[in-house]
Amino acid sequence: MLRNPLRLAEERILAEQLRFIMEGLRIAFWPVVMAILLMLSILIDAHNAHILVPWGVAGTVANLNTGRLARAFLRAPPTSQGAHRAVYSLMFALTLEGLAWGALAWIALDGINPGGSFVVLAVIAAMAGGAVSVQAAIPAVYIALGLPMGVLVLARLWYLGGDVHNGLTWLVLLFAVLVVGQALRFSRTVLKSIELRFENEALLGQLRESTTQADESRQLAETSNVAKSKFLAAASHDLRQPVHALGLFLDVLSRTELSAVQRELVTNASAAGRASAEMLEVLLDFSRIEAGVVEPHVQPFAVQPLLNRIEREFAGQADAKGLEYRSRESDLVLASDPALVEFILRNLVSNAIRYTAQGGLLVTCRLRDGQAMLAVHDTGIGIEASQQRAVFREFHQLGNPERDRTKGLGLGLAIVDGLVRALGPPHGLGLVSRPGRGSVFSVTLPISEAPPPASPKPALDDNPPRLRARVMVVDDDDAVRRGMVELLRDWGCDCQAAGSLDEALALARTWVPEAVVCDYRLREHITGVEVIAALRAQLMCPLPALLISGDTAPQRLREAVGSGLPLLHKPVSPGLLYRELVTVLMSDPASSTP
Repeated sequence: MLRNPLRLAEERILAEQLRFIMEGLRIAFWPVVMAILLMLSILIDAHNAHILVPWGVAGTVANLNTGRLARAFLRAPPTSQGAHRAVYSLMFALTLEGLAWGALAWIALDGINPGGSFVVLAVIAAMAGGAVSVQAAIPAVYIALGLPMGVLVLARLWYLGGDVHNGLTWLVLLFAVLVVGQALRFSRTVLKSIELRFENEALLGQLRESTTQADESRQLAETSNVAKSKFLAAASHDLRQPVHALGLFLDVLSRTELSAVQRELVTNASAAGRASAEMLEVLLDFSRIEAGVVEPHVQPFAVQPLLNRIEREFAGQADAKGLEYRSRESDLVLASDPALVEFILRNLVSNAIRYTAQGGLLVTCRLRDGQAMLAVHDTGIGIEASQQRAVFREFHQLGNPERDRTKGLGLGLAIVDGLVRALGPPHGLGLVSRPGRGSVFSVTLPISEAPPPASPKPALDDNPPRLRARVMVVDDDDAVRRGMVELLRDWGCDCQAAGSLDEALALARTWVPEAVVCDYRLREHITGVEVIAALRAQLMCPLPALLISGDTAPQRLREAVGSGLPLLHKPVSPGLLYRELVTVLMSDPASSTP
């Protein structure tokens, strides 16, 4: 005697299959009741009411019995040994339902009304097809419903005879084959899913038992990674405030009468301040990528002027290390964002010089497979194959265990990778490297069919004219306020400062500004956007405004960019601040620059 005639799965898998089916039956209870009522409302009349009403009662009772089994199972699932008994009980209940639906064919198919026959067959087919997604998790359970249903329907069609019913017989047979095939495929999918879940649970159990410490370390690393961006944003904001104020004071100081020794000290202090600002800019660039606020502005541009600028900028650094810097001439015109491409190339060239001790580097831009390949070749230390993906992670550096700041922060290649992804296809980033021989970092860029613009816009005068405008500064940092006031007054502005929204509104009642320069994040969770909006509402005019932010948190960056106001990031160079202030003042006819 066979111990498992239905070829059921092992007990724990069978219990999960049953749970899946019982959940579906619990949900399907009311739809089945509605289907029975629908058939009664369509088919019942004075001639067949004495048969259809008992059919409806029998079908409802069978459905109630199945629902009772489902609820009892879900309320108190049987032990593994009881799963086989539950299958047989469920098969008996579903056989009764199948007989009820099959009996409908003998009651409603009369051979006179083809339209009514199609409706009945369509509803029975819907019940059989819909049951696949619930009961086919165990094929024997689905067969318990479908077999009596199908046999009774086919028998009725054969009994009625005729061309129409013979045709319907073949259609029902074809439908049955398709549904059974779908049920078997669904059963295999559910079985594999359950087996995979148990395998994963077993693996996880082994992992918890044997690598508890490693798991704790992983969780700590994930938590640290989430906290990293918040810490960088907070630290960057706090560092930017004094560096920004320092730059403002040094610029004002450099315009005063100084002795040679004093001027040298100011120059050295300015250089140190610029170095700090450059590191903060790297953090800002990384935060911009994380925030998703890098928006490429694609346009045609010739690559050769870019190669010339990069060579002029870095040739001195290469010479200082005894390296040979070369770049090949290229007449290609690219279709990309020239500023982002320049930033990418600058990072790649800087990285090549940093990790090359002898030999040199070569920068090329060649046509390959219909696209441009911008590449930086170096004769540096090279990168092991196992490290070639890791070098694009943030703060990952090769050969710098002591974290020498002259070797950067380890963000250059992470930024390059983020910018290439921001540019989107067909842009791509490649790396070929051999330890001890050097590396080739390449960027794939699309070719432009349009010519590049005729010439760039002329730069501002090196000695810009003095401004004569009333400018309000709003910043909650006292040193930044004093530095901004001194600098703006040195440029000829009538400047007043406020430290909060209330102070700014009070000041504007007695002294009406022609422009406002406002920090983005103020105390008490007030933003510069709110301050500018309040000033404009009080003055009832579109007050020209600049936002300045030391915040690099991704959410803050998205909010600031989304305001639509001109946005500068601390530390701001005085030259950039001047140009932006001129731009916003010129946008207001009431203001002027002599």
